[in-house]
Amino acid sequence: MKIPSLLAALALIFCILHCHDAHAAEPRWLAGAAKVDITPDFPVRLSGYGSRKTEFEGIEQHIFAKALALRVGDGAPAVILTVDNCGVPGHVRDEVARRLKAKAGVPDERVAVCSSHTHSAPMLGGVLSTLFGTDVPADHAERIARYTKETTDKLEQVALSAIAAAKPCDLAWENGEVGFAMNRRFKTPTGYANKPNPEGPTDHALPVLRVTAADGKIIAVLTGYACHCTTTGFNRVHGDWAGCAQEEIEKAFPGAIALTALGCAGDQNPNPRGTYELAIQHGQSLAAEAARVVKGTMDTLTPALDCRMKRFALPFDTLPTREEFEKRVAAKGSNAYHAKKQLERLDRGEKLATELPYSVQTWSFGKDLAMIFLPGEVVVDYSLRLKRDFDGARLWVNAYSNDVPCYIPSRRVWEEGGYEAAGAMLYYDRPTRLAPEVEELIAGAVREILPNEFHRAAK
Repeated sequence: MKIPSLLAALALIFCILHCHDAHAAEPRWLAGAAKVDITPDFPVRLSGYGSRKTEFEGIEQHIFAKALALRVGDGAPAVILTVDNCGVPGHVRDEVARRLKAKAGVPDERVAVCSSHTHSAPMLGGVLSTLFGTDVPADHAERIARYTKETTDKLEQVALSAIAAAKPCDLAWENGEVGFAMNRRFKTPTGYANKPNPEGPTDHALPVLRVTAADGKIIAVLTGYACHCTTTGFNRVHGDWAGCAQEEIEKAFPGAIALTALGCAGDQNPNPRGTYELAIQHGQSLAAEAARVVKGTMDTLTPALDCRMKRFALPFDTLPTREEFEKRVAAKGSNAYHAKKQLERLDRGEKLATELPYSVQTWSFGKDLAMIFLPGEVVVDYSLRLKRDFDGARLWVNAYSNDVPCYIPSRRVWEEGGYEAAGAMLYYDRPTRLAPEVEELIAGAVREILPNEFHRAAK
């Protein structure tokens, strides 16, 4: 063999070996998914609608908690949990996060709990505690506490199962679009009514995350959509459109686990609404679009995950005086029960809260995608604003995440007034509405922790 040929052959062998070693050293996504049935097997009061005075009357559809665990190489796991419930309170989320850190080394900022906000799931202690306008009977309260404990345990279990199931996978995402969400703030001569408003702002984006194992089998599909789960209002257990969508997606991709998170749906209702058939219809439309996206061309996510979390406080507006609360009690209107609970606190020598604990969480998948998790019933203005302020083409905004403490109005909604701006605080047991600057505080917190790669100036 001539010397040049020998050198060329050696160079080729060196290149092959070097490239093989480099490829072997490249990090990979490891992912696992799991689900657990959280349908109650004992009587319990459902949340969502204050008109319910009895425990549930039957089970129309089973409800679930699901977990998707992600890890890059030997890095720490991250877990997103989706729960068919009106609202998972912050104390439950934090207890689950504490257990996952102790048992699986999951840092706090790598735990995200997303509620579907179905109004046909059992009440969890710590959310909408004054919803019913009267004290919950002692036996009902005992069963609510039991269900809260059991759900907490199941969230831990399903998260650990997903972590244990992790295996090499590829992740990809893309946006679809679904149109059944409609703004529900309809302006009338006397204020804003809860009625369909075709002219109001909406966010019809359907972000979809696909998790595919090395053998090509899809193991998980995560979707997000900005719409209340209020298609139905019967006193029966049901996952609403989100539960129906998950069923349909799992039928379309056998063996896969479908997870549903909610976007900024605080002022968005399904349209039309009122029957189980409509919940199925909406779920099927979302599932069909998700399936189309999953089967199409999606953007591959680089194996890199940066999770951040900032905890801070949102101020309340000026608190009512004792005299104002006493007048509300004396008037015996819809405000009376809420005012009575505030007076009871004052009579015990307690001070009323002047601020609301809050958090912002971001998960960044390299430079490909950033997820934002916001607690509460966040109105749609937030997702629309964040997509303008940052690179909206690479942004996925979740609300109802890590806590559901109350409605979170934008400045526009705060100024307009109405249920989302103030009225709903009666049911969340908050002393008054939030202050007008909360939108800027939340947007500022997102800007502070969201990596620069997703700011508008970054390319």
